[in-house]
Amino acid sequence: MAIAKETKNFIDSLIDYYISEAASYKQIAESYVPEINSVADTAFGIISGCVYSGFLQAYQNQEKTPDLEDIKEFNKILKDRAPLIKKAILEDPDSTKKDTSEE
Repeated sequence: MAIAKETKNFIDSLIDYYISEAASYKQIAESYVPEINSVADTAFGIISGCVYSGFLQAYQNQEKTPDLEDIKEFNKILKDRAPLIKKAILEDPDSTKKDTSEE
């Protein structure tokens, strides 16, 4: 079974939303310093977890369960968009200074 077009569009819209809100998730991750080693990686993990949760919820709403191929396809979608997510996390919306310690 392949991911339905509507579900793909939903995943893309979720990713777009989390990209637009990346600074908020970075702020959440910063609250875990010094327990974490990388704010950017932690923020990415939070975002990817939220997107994955949305993906699973979309299937649950349809009373379906994603199979292995659907999960692999989801992972490819997320991996393809990962550079944009990471870029949004690393950007500082309040200044032109880039957080190079997280690269």
